[in-house]
Amino acid sequence: MSQDNTSIARILIADDEEGIRNLLRGALCESYDCTAVSSAEEALARLRAEKFDLVLSDITMTGISGLEMLPLAREYAPDTVFVMISGEQTIDSAIEAMRMGAFDYITKPFALQHVEAAVSRALEHRALLETKRLYEKQLEERVNYLSLYDALTGLPNQNFFKSSCERELAAARRGDKGKLAALFLSVDRFKKIYETLGHEAGDKLLCEISRRLTQSVREDDTLAYFGGDEFALLLRRIGGAEEAIKLIQRAREVLKPAFNLDGQELFITASLGISLSPDDGADLQTVLKNAAAALDRAKQQGGDQYQFYTADMNAAALKRLSLENDLRRALERAEFVLHYQPQASAETGQLTGMEALVRWQHPERGLVSPAEFIPVAEETGLIVPLGRWVLREACAQSRLWHDAGLASLRVAVNLSARQFEQPDLTEMIARVLAETGLQPGCLELELTESSVMRNADASARLLGELKQSGIHISIDDFGTGYSSLSYLNRFPIDKLKVDQSFVRGMLSNQSDAAIVRAVITLAHSLKLKVVAEGVETKEQLAFLHLLKCDEMQGYLFSRPLPAEAFERLLMAGRCMDSREALPA
Repeated sequence: MSQDNTSIARILIADDEEGIRNLLRGALCESYDCTAVSSAEEALARLRAEKFDLVLSDITMTGISGLEMLPLAREYAPDTVFVMISGEQTIDSAIEAMRMGAFDYITKPFALQHVEAAVSRALEHRALLETKRLYEKQLEERVNYLSLYDALTGLPNQNFFKSSCERELAAARRGDKGKLAALFLSVDRFKKIYETLGHEAGDKLLCEISRRLTQSVREDDTLAYFGGDEFALLLRRIGGAEEAIKLIQRAREVLKPAFNLDGQELFITASLGISLSPDDGADLQTVLKNAAAALDRAKQQGGDQYQFYTADMNAAALKRLSLENDLRRALERAEFVLHYQPQASAETGQLTGMEALVRWQHPERGLVSPAEFIPVAEETGLIVPLGRWVLREACAQSRLWHDAGLASLRVAVNLSARQFEQPDLTEMIARVLAETGLQPGCLELELTESSVMRNADASARLLGELKQSGIHISIDDFGTGYSSLSYLNRFPIDKLKVDQSFVRGMLSNQSDAAIVRAVITLAHSLKLKVVAEGVETKEQLAFLHLLKCDEMQGYLFSRPLPAEAFERLLMAGRCMDSREALPA
């Protein structure tokens, strides 16, 4: 076994026969640092005082025997390897030594090459044990680290943060001066960033946010990462809300400059919720619950702002929980209905299609706004069975109208990002079409820009399968995502729908007008049709007509109508006059 000068193994030789000691030392001293003693008692004394890698000991010695020494020696030197030498004709004592923890044994008379081989094996075994112990120690340290810190950002995690809060709250109860503030920070639209730019870019963004926030906090405060898009901040010994606001503004300021993600600039905003102690609670659960309620209020009000906790926020949280519980039962109770909003040609006013929009007829609350329950359905995953019901209901109703000889309009159905990720999506759609008897060409699937950009390659393949079956594909809310327009020619789509936020502002905002113009021009260059959503005034209609927008949809023509009212519209056979609004 070769040894370098910095790691020469130390061997302790214990034998009461001087000739054996000298023979063994002479054979091993060129490769190892050897020390020889004449008794087990002396060997134990050496092991108490020094560290040896290997002990080569006779089993039978005067005084304490090698067997008696072994358990005592292992107590002093647990990392040392033992090789025993037996002078008896039987090997019973040697086997007993191995049962007691010896690695190997040699019988007398021995050949020196056998001794060298046994020593080499023993030292290799010790090296393996040392490597294993080092790995286990590192693993234990890593597990301990991850129990308190986040692996991605390096920030303290929830466990660390909650323990810190507990200690500070306990100190406050003992009479320490100053208030304590718990603050939750959520990155606005982070899910869309993740879906559009991918997980790697999202992780880089989180790390950069962590770095900037770390620079903004005081030395005594604790910044933690709670997972997803959420960070937490513990502000110690603050004078009150005014001081908390100053610290909040510092955190918001560091997030304002653009983030550079592999050459792409990205600007973000954040929502913050703050709970003060003891004003808003003296125990951990209450303080954190109230900070979370304040964060929810900041998000509901559009984000990019902070909210302090107020007592009415818990009532709002309970209302949302009640809404979620009711939503879970709404499908079973057949409380959902579909309304249909017509789409019309900008040139002729002729009906070209309709969009199926889900409404919730709550038995106590009445008609619940989609803006209220769709986000809850998305968060809970209920959007998948709900979306399946919408698709089936819209296809079945369209087939009934076709069979009745009414206009064979194409029905547009929205697919959520969660639905688009379902592995059986194409099979489910094919099954619904087969069961309802609706022709694939009479179905249009609307997907948001961010959902198809989440994994562009996979989306292109899936959309290709749907398009090949005859289904039409449109991109909804176009212009609100982060995707490059150059990606459009990768997807087999038929239509772009300009988001109503741009349509609403295009007559008063030059940027919105430029976006609408660019989308229409781009779509036509790719031989795609364009639908403008949210058309509400004749002035908007005239501007879109000037830009040669293909189709329009909005309150100027008609609100979404229940099936019965929409059927009367079809039976009347009326076109939408491009100069006059159709009565709702």
